Amino acid sequence: MTLADAITAVPVPFEPGRGDDVVAALPALPDRATELCHAIGATSPYLAGLLSKEADWLPEVFATSADDTFAHLLAALPSPEADPGAALRKVKGRVSLFIALADLGGVWPLEAVTGALTRFADHAVQLTAHHSLLRAAERGRLPGGKGIEVGTDLLGLCAIAMGKMGAFELNYSSDIDLIVVFDETKIDPDDFEEARAGFVRATRDMARLLSDITADGYVFRTDLRLRPDASVTPVALSMEAAERYYESVGRTWERAAHIKARAAAGDTEAGARYLERLSPFVWRKHLDFAAIEDAHDMRLKIRDAKGLHGDLAIPGHDLKLGRGGIREIEFFTQTRQLIAGGRDLSLRVPGTVKGLRVLAEAGWIGADAADQLTDDYREHRRIEHRLQMLRDAQTQTLPTSDEEFRRLACLSGYGDPEAMRAELKQRFGRVHTLTEGFFAPGEDRGGKADISDVHAETAARWLRFPALRSDRARARFKRLRPTLFERLDSAPRPEEAIAHFEDFLKGLPAGVQLFALFEANPHLVDLIVDITSISPALSRYLGRNAQVLDAVIGGDFFADWPGEDALTAELTRVMTRIGDYEHRLDAARRWMKEWHFRIGVHFLRGIIDADRAGQEYADLAGAVVRGLLPVVEAEFARKHGVPPGRGAVVVGMGSFGARRLTATSDLDLIVIYDGQGAESSDGRRPLPTRTYYARMTQALITALTAPMAEGRLYEVDMRLRPSGRQGPVATSWDAYRSYQRDEAWTWERLALTRARAVAGDPGFQSDFEAVRDELLAMGSDPGRIAGDVADMRRRLDEGKPRQGPWDIKDGPGGLRDIELVAQLATLTMGARDRDPATQLTHMSEVGWIDETACARLASVHSRAWRAQAAMRLLAEGGFDPEDAGLGGCRFLTETAQADTVDALADALVTESDVAANIVDVALKDARKG
Repeated sequence: MTLADAITAVPVPFEPGRGDDVVAALPALPDRATELCHAIGATSPYLAGLLSKEADWLPEVFATSADDTFAHLLAALPSPEADPGAALRKVKGRVSLFIALADLGGVWPLEAVTGALTRFADHAVQLTAHHSLLRAAERGRLPGGKGIEVGTDLLGLCAIAMGKMGAFELNYSSDIDLIVVFDETKIDPDDFEEARAGFVRATRDMARLLSDITADGYVFRTDLRLRPDASVTPVALSMEAAERYYESVGRTWERAAHIKARAAAGDTEAGARYLERLSPFVWRKHLDFAAIEDAHDMRLKIRDAKGLHGDLAIPGHDLKLGRGGIREIEFFTQTRQLIAGGRDLSLRVPGTVKGLRVLAEAGWIGADAADQLTDDYREHRRIEHRLQMLRDAQTQTLPTSDEEFRRLACLSGYGDPEAMRAELKQRFGRVHTLTEGFFAPGEDRGGKADISDVHAETAARWLRFPALRSDRARARFKRLRPTLFERLDSAPRPEEAIAHFEDFLKGLPAGVQLFALFEANPHLVDLIVDITSISPALSRYLGRNAQVLDAVIGGDFFADWPGEDALTAELTRVMTRIGDYEHRLDAARRWMKEWHFRIGVHFLRGIIDADRAGQEYADLAGAVVRGLLPVVEAEFARKHGVPPGRGAVVVGMGSFGARRLTATSDLDLIVIYDGQGAESSDGRRPLPTRTYYARMTQALITALTAPMAEGRLYEVDMRLRPSGRQGPVATSWDAYRSYQRDEAWTWERLALTRARAVAGDPGFQSDFEAVRDELLAMGSDPGRIAGDVADMRRRLDEGKPRQGPWDIKDGPGGLRDIELVAQLATLTMGARDRDPATQLTHMSEVGWIDETACARLASVHSRAWRAQAAMRLLAEGGFDPEDAGLGGCRFLTETAQADTVDALADALVTESDVAANIVDVALKDARKG
């Protein structure tokens, strides 16, 4: 479709007589094109001049499609060998006229207009940069540059487009913001100083070619001041120097600016790699609510500098920087992206409209708000373009004279300027309302104005903690503390709640981000008070890992449990996005802690019960092992070759195998490998097969247990492997089967009843499960094994006797005692069940005890397990009711179904005695064979 046929809109003529004069000087054009040219000539002095200047070109423009015309304009750009100044300015004039026709005629929407302006800017920068480097090379000012040719990578020099150019959002009369960097790795170190001087001269030459006003006009006003420390640094910096700056002193506004950064011209591949390396500077790994205050401060400074405070008045209002203007929407969008973009890669988009869309899709802003701000942003930009089209002025200030405002209204399609004024005022007010509450929800964002003298003393004591050592943290805390103490006072025992919160606060290494999180999400204060009031252990865990609260804000914290497969897939995606091995391990730790915290909160708040929590903790551990094993294997293979044979399988033992973990459980693992006869690996540093798998297993254990920047994942126990501590850390498949058939000790046969293949080659896992079933089905001598179990019970009790009512695991009638005899029954039956509750039913099936006694034993075990699961969440060490406080004790008694803590203690002792007697009877009967 030709441009003439695509016209859907025409401005209102401001001075029809002037329009008549302009059209009279033009060649014959289609009627709709003539109407458009008349309205433009009658309203915009700048465009009227371009229409007259390019009159002979207009028939071709209107007879061609918009896309084809723009492609022809780009193709008409000169070669970089010759001075491009005059030719480039001529094309710029035509580009300006053509885009104005496409915009005012309704042919192109906003994104097409700004995109075309930006693509032309990219070509102009590429052309002038190339020309400037060619000149520098010809003069011998670039070491190694004499052979530079058209289409080369420009010796590692790259122009990074910032702001609107970076986001393909240039306005009609826009400056272009560039940061020019060069890849120092492409330069001989001995030539560095000379090359840098050459790049600096070339950059200045490029900016001059673009910015200088000549008889032919100018191309783009070019601003190089967004570079690091612009007052003291050269206009072209090495990438290394820029990276060092951002890593050490980079500020929030520079982070926000880099959301839109793009390698636009020159060696764009090197520039893209450079921007990727800056990604950790721009996108923080945790939710960054502190960015809100930084952005708000920046807004206030802009308003102060421009004198933009005060009541909203349309005449002279700054469409970009004023209240409710373009910058408000951009700040709102970018700040939201900065907050969550470190966690959610979908938010890392450069454009404002795209940013609003993805924020809404991710649930960070409401869909209605996103749609409204998008509409308002587009309309603001539309008016901005028409304001600049009037006289080719880089301005966003609405006219103060009635005549000029009427002219603007006509070019914007309004027949009545008062209607435009009213609509603008409504739009500015609406944008201000939607955005201001996000940045400045009120001077007193903390609730009550004052706190009591007692609380003031407490708050003063807290100021000595590391979390409150900075002025920013103290300022935030001061705003927050009325609400905080109000919540703490509402706890069942306020003194306990404050003491536990103090333990949490004392463990925080820093507080700015957390207090910013609380300010932006007040409901989190209630969650923290709940946790600190009930679970000192979880509270201390939070103090060390406050970043796990990010997950609460993510939107699906209280969604249904996804299951082990979905968790594994998610962890794999998280680690796949990261190239470095150690950073992958750290990412796994952050990810695991968030899910671990979620399980604890769900359990604490009664969303799930103890049994469900045990399964979810096991699912999480399984996902971690399954997700990490391929990463460890790949890293090990990089040095020593791919695993010989079909690899290794990781087997979960004990409670892990039984899918019944607590908040503090370690992981019982064994590793079995199948080299399939291979003598060694085939890597650049090959290892014998046995050594290969032994070292790879150690690498896996290290990946799970090593304390890193984000802590550790799990403690790992491998004592259940064949021959215990004396056996190799990884066992061959043939040796494992032979050992289990012919040499395994009783405790190893019992442990097999809870073994479960967790990770590794699926076929290998299936083979393990089949052999496990085969081994269990072989049967055993119940009398001999029962004797061994009785002896084990005696030695365990002597070595670790029960230490009071809260020692639920040890001693006769404890959890371990009950589970030991349940495993014996399972082994005797040749059953495959792993879950202790199911295994217990086999005791009546083999006839050792009757069904009533079996049900009684299962009931004792269930209460003891639930109590242990609760206590492990409440306390990191041994449980003490005094330390737990009222909230913790209530959680424990509700979980274990007792009226009081004392009643629960009595019940646990009494029931363990009952269980011990039942186990004695069962073993006595079992020993008879």
